[in-house]
Amino acid sequence: MSKYLPKQSELVKEFEEKPSVLKGDYEGREWWEMPFEFREGNFCFPAKPEVIKDLGFPNPRKWQPTDDDWKLPDGWQKILKDAMKERLKKYRSLKLYLDSCVRCGACADKCHFFLGTGDPKNMPVLRAELVRSVYRNDFPMVEKILKGFAGARKLDEKVLREWYMYFYQCTECRRCSVFCPMGIDTAEITIMVREILQLVGLNNNWILAPVSNCNRTGNHLGIEPHTFVQNIESLVDDIEDVTGVKVNPTFNRKGAEILFITPSGDVFGDPGVYTMMGYLLLFHHIGLDYTISTYASEGGNFGFFTSNDMMKKLNAKMYHEAKRLGVKWILGGECGHMWRVVHQYMDTMNGPADFLEEPVSPVTGTKFTNARATKMVHIAEFTADLIKNGKLRLDPKRNDHLRTTFHDSCNVARGMGMFEEPRYILNKVCNSFHEMPENTIREQTFCCGSGSGINAEEYMEMRMKGGFPRANAVRHVREKHKVDSLVTICAIDRASLPPLMRYWNPGVSVYGLHELVGNALVMDGEKKRTEDLREDPMAGFEDGEEDED
Repeated sequence: MSKYLPKQSELVKEFEEKPSVLKGDYEGREWWEMPFEFREGNFCFPAKPEVIKDLGFPNPRKWQPTDDDWKLPDGWQKILKDAMKERLKKYRSLKLYLDSCVRCGACADKCHFFLGTGDPKNMPVLRAELVRSVYRNDFPMVEKILKGFAGARKLDEKVLREWYMYFYQCTECRRCSVFCPMGIDTAEITIMVREILQLVGLNNNWILAPVSNCNRTGNHLGIEPHTFVQNIESLVDDIEDVTGVKVNPTFNRKGAEILFITPSGDVFGDPGVYTMMGYLLLFHHIGLDYTISTYASEGGNFGFFTSNDMMKKLNAKMYHEAKRLGVKWILGGECGHMWRVVHQYMDTMNGPADFLEEPVSPVTGTKFTNARATKMVHIAEFTADLIKNGKLRLDPKRNDHLRTTFHDSCNVARGMGMFEEPRYILNKVCNSFHEMPENTIREQTFCCGSGSGINAEEYMEMRMKGGFPRANAVRHVREKHKVDSLVTICAIDRASLPPLMRYWNPGVSVYGLHELVGNALVMDGEKKRTEDLREDPMAGFEDGEEDED
């Protein structure tokens, strides 16, 4: 248990004893009068000076949010105002979002961090109001009309501290935008504020250290190419131990038909490595002509949480590598923000990728016309197509030891509109699948509470609070259907949901979708299977019992 994580009883005591807007304790106060404080457990550590220097970002220094002096650069107000002015001119959507809110409150109770903390400044309308209040006061045309209007504030250090606290308590999940009648996407405001905070050295080490690593070695973990290969080869050995089948991935092979890119967490982190084993089994099963790059060895894009320019740079490496290797198109693994960047931003940042071909499945002949511009296909689309065309030999009974539910990852569900493909696959590879309540899944899915680069150990208390709405929905199906397995298609989810489940729902484990595909695949030449990819026993496949198929 993390030292930053209080016991559940301590959270209950805190709720009972501390003033809260949920209990009506601040009735009559304006929103800007609500107190806040930095304390251990409610902020991520700032980026280390050497990380800032590696990236060439401004104002490298040692500091903590609890310090009285944040060691800001001279003229920091002008730096931020100029940056905000530049972005308001550049991004019409941002200006529209700041101008059009009517404070109807439809978003107020839709944020998982507000539901988990009861802090009114975590209501999306008030989080955005932190910026709008400065926008009203300090920007020429708006100032003429609205200066003196309730809530107009100067940009001072108190406001700056609020920005730092609350825009790093937004996971950019966009659930609030689903309910906004004006179509305001508060995540876009968060993205802008985080970007300009970088300009005065206000940042997060859990985001910038992976960005620096990826910028240097090609992946968030900073793993060198030879180690990357060794890790995948160790997974190849594990697959042979469990199945008796030797799979043969290739690396940096020019002329391969497909470049496969997945988050580095699938290569190094538990439980992501079991998902990687599922991919390798699948590709071997269908005889796919693919290769893996040790240079573009990261699908995730923490640049997305840093700045537009850094997001663009990290995304570009995947396409440069595809061009160098001469592949036809790119197949992408289970990830969240990789897909939001590819689906929503890539084509105008680095695309269209005209040097690649429109993706066509070499097994079924299906054209992925939705990927015509990006030339990159989601693994769930690819596998669902294989199943629909009868190209996989599957035995769903091999997952009978699991009772599953599915967590829609925010960036894939709301960012791409992908709802049906993972459910179609899940229903084909296992016999026990139960949906969580309708208002917690698909487009209305709740965030894991740790997305957008706040999956830090020191932030565990806030992560457990922010993840509570998701955990509560899992608890519903656990109690009603005895669900013990939470399946997801995002590497951040696979890292963040296990501690969330241990805290709120002990006994529920987290799985990647293609781990269950790997369990269910009936491979040519395999030995009798009695264990899944985690080497847990399969129900009904114990020694002496035969698979009827």
